Amino acid sequence: MLKFERILCPIDFSEFSIKAYEYAYSVAKHYQAKLFVEHVVQPLTIAYPYYSFPMPASDMYLDQDVEARKRLQEFARRYTRNGLQPELVVQKGLLPEGILAFADQKKVDLIVMGTHGRQGFDRVTLGSVTEKVLRKAHCPVLAVRKPAHDFINSQQGEDPVQLGKILFCTDFSDHAHRALNYALSLAMEYAADLTMLHVLDDVGTADFQEEGKKAALLELERPISADARNWCSIQAEVRVGTPYQEIVKRALELQTDLIIMGVRGRGALDLALFGSTTHRVLQLGSCPVLAVHV
Repeated sequence: MLKFERILCPIDFSEFSIKAYEYAYSVAKHYQAKLFVEHVVQPLTIAYPYYSFPMPASDMYLDQDVEARKRLQEFARRYTRNGLQPELVVQKGLLPEGILAFADQKKVDLIVMGTHGRQGFDRVTLGSVTEKVLRKAHCPVLAVRKPAHDFINSQQGEDPVQLGKILFCTDFSDHAHRALNYALSLAMEYAADLTMLHVLDDVGTADFQEEGKKAALLELERPISADARNWCSIQAEVRVGTPYQEIVKRALELQTDLIIMGVRGRGALDLALFGSTTHRVLQLGSCPVLAVHV
């Protein structure tokens, strides 16, 4: 079974970071993985033109670094549960380059990040840093926003996240097949209910669509082993319509805790579109989304 061994959770000390850390901590604890908690201190020239520093640049940058370490230690002390101690890392550099470089250096298996989840026009951007990491990371990225239904467990020493319902979305491509491995692993690890969903385009006659549904159901069931069903509940569903709309709708109906999807590739066109369906679900979905790159 697929396992996570190294997990990275970038922190900016916002409420969105807190939510992401809860997920990162839970997955790390379940898989007994190494958890890195990183904060990137950006150069002061981003905030000030070179001629207007309120104090010598070197002193200010050093103070910023020291303060970041103190805040990161306090963050970990406040939100870490019993049984797992993360490695705290303060990096100097640019965002998101610092996050991506550290992930490559440590060969992490998963990046967990918070998204703002704003309403209206701002929501389309996802948060520029998170979106850039989603586009460029060489490993899966779990984008976490506050779920429509909050199930975070606040009791000391308990698992902070209970993943009871997982929605896996597939178009039967290679990247979706890779994402299925993650869906099965997480569903088995959390003993969750796993719904596997394929959406057919709304074209053709009713008989044509019915035949398509039957074929898709068989394809959904085909790669699932009997052993997986011993560890979690699995059901297959086929719907007709616009894929991202049906995925978002079904996640709400099921009160899904996590959506898992594949991202097509890393070519120029794919990165520009970011896989239109995946991107829209990230924008509009009601729960965290695990995006799995090929």
